[in-house]
Amino acid sequence: MLGDFITRCLILLLGYAYPGFECYKTVENNRVGNDELRFWCQYWIIVALFTVLENFADVVIGWLPMYGELKLALFIYLWYPKTKGTGYVYNAILRPYVSNHENDIEKKFREWRARAWELAIFYWQNCTELGQATTFQILDFLAAQSKKFSSKSFDKKKEKMGPTPSAPPLSSIRDSLFENNQNNFPGRKNKRWD
Repeated sequence: MLGDFITRCLILLLGYAYPGFECYKTVENNRVGNDELRFWCQYWIIVALFTVLENFADVVIGWLPMYGELKLALFIYLWYPKTKGTGYVYNAILRPYVSNHENDIEKKFREWRARAWELAIFYWQNCTELGQATTFQILDFLAAQSKKFSSKSFDKKKEKMGPTPSAPPLSSIRDSLFENNQNNFPGRKNKRWD
């Protein structure tokens, strides 16, 4: 268990962190050679491909004894200055395969991208509908609870206050307002309408 942890730490340091730093130095170096930059780009292409394949094949190869140590050895082989295995793996294995199948790979990526977009839209719509329905359910619940508490408190207040006075009907108020001084509005001449 401890050996596996140490191996994973070494893979992170020597497989990702150190090559990442070397790549950074190469890019930021004022006298960057095209060969150095090409080497590090090839390294990261191989590491990215290996990481993707490893995630899919982990069920099959993850149980192999010393798998972590073999992975560590592969990473060191790829960037080690004396072996520089990146050039060999890239030129002998990866480049010929990808150049022969480049159109098929590109077509598959376009299909996967379209499917992923459709799936994302489908889930977005479902999540928004679910979220909206849940929000309305919560608001309905809160409204019901509010009515329940407010009607109880209103009934108690009503009992304390006694009977509520009634207002005069609206029609009687309107008639009384318009009977008095109907023709005495400001700016209007007093005329009698027959």
